This record gives sequence, C-alpha cells and structure tokens, in this order.
Amino acid sequence: MGKRYRITYEIPFYETDVNHCVKLPHLLSVALQVSGMQSAELGVSDQYVLDTYGLVWVITDYNISIERLPRFAEKITIETEARSYNKLFCYRDFDIFGQDGQKMMTIATTFVLIDFETRKVAPVPAELIAIYDSEFIKKIKRGPKYPVLENAAKTDYHVRYFDLDMNGHVNNSKYLDWIYDVMPIDFLKTHYPKHIDLKYVKEIHYGRDIVSEVLLEDRISRHQITTEGQINAQALIEWSAVSEEA
Repeated sequence: MGKRYRITYEIPFYETDVNHCVKLPHLLSVALQVSGMQSAELGVSDQYVLDTYGLVWVITDYNISIERLPRFAEKITIETEARSYNKLFCYRDFDIFGQDGQKMMTIATTFVLIDFETRKVAPVPAELIAIYDSEFIKKIKRGPKYPVLENAAKTDYHVRYFDLDMNGHVNNSKYLDWIYDVMPIDFLKTHYPKHIDLKYVKEIHYGRDIVSEVLLEDRISRHQITTEGQINAQALIEWSAVSEEA
C-alpha cells in the first residue's frame, strides 16, 4: 500500500454545469493538483523531478467509476494513493467522498515519466518512486480495446493558448471538454457518466486543428480525437439517466 494523502474541497459555482453538478474536467484537474501537493510534501515536486531527472509526469489512461457527481457548494474529500508501479508505468488512485462520507467516485490513473526534451518514455527511477511506498508489480494494466470510429459525428476545434499546460502540450482535462462538447445537450442534461475509459495516444501541440468524433448508441458513447487523421485520444463512456443517480 502506498502513502495516502487527502484534502477537503468545496465545489465552487464556476466549476458546475447546468445540472448544478461539478464539471468533470475541472474535477480531474483538482485531483491531479492533489497528487502534486502530495509529491511536493514528500519533497519530490514536479519541479524537483524536472530539475533532478529532466523528466515530467504524463497521464496515459483514466479509468473512472462514478456513483454520483459532486454538486455545487458540496464539501468533498479527495484521497489519493500512488498504489503500484513497474519499470515504465505508475498507477495512482483517487477516491472522492461526499460530505455524507459516502464514496462517490474512483479515478484510477496510469502515469509515465517522459524526457522533457525528447518526449520519449523513460524508466521509473527506483529512488524516486520509493518515496511513495508504492508496490512493485510486474503486470502491466491494460484498458479496453478502442475501435477506430467510422461514420461518426464530427466537430472541428483549434488548439488555443489556454488549452496548454505548463509542459507545453494540451492539458489532459481539455480532451474531456472536447469529448463532452460533441454530445447532444439534451442528452447531457438528462444523463451523467457512470464509467469512463480514456486513453491518451499522442500529444497535441499549440495551433493544431483537431477533430472530435462520437458514436452514441443507447447509453454508450465512443469517442476519438484526431489531428490530420492520426488518433490522439480515445474514450468509451457508459451513461446513466439522472433519475437513476445513486
């Protein structure tokens, strides 16, 4: 078991949607900030990792299970644990609890370290990951298979300055913005995501034109984000009706 770290957080008005629920891209950003806070407290901040090893943390996969979404003004607790790792991949979980103490979400993430200059994946330094008390495992966790979409609904976007993060590539949460944005608004008003698998394939850089595509069948939506025909991200989302929310 890795070291656990937690904070409380009140959902502000500007991070909620028309259903008065948290905007999921914002919540993912807050969760990542919490992991950064833990790392800084342990003496291995993002800046330390960059200065010492020339590496930066990058997320490759999300696996998100949702019982319900936090609502406006709700005080939630976000707990995180760097659970396990192997030579190339690190697995960190986030558990989110409502103010009633009930778990409402689990966010399982896969991280890699990449060389800041070459953008190539680097092995995990043993002395770095040891600080988290993470368990070493040989197994590589794999997500679902994502078929290439055909005859999907498409919307074009242009990558802007504020879409970028401090590493100079598109912020992870922005992909989820593009995924939500192609969904019918009437559907979004009456449904919430029950489970999300999201895979990042290739970085997107400033000034590029991207295409967000979706196939929605019943309560399953399949997504892909591409630039010039190359896949940058893929997602599979299972939706539930708001009336069925736990």
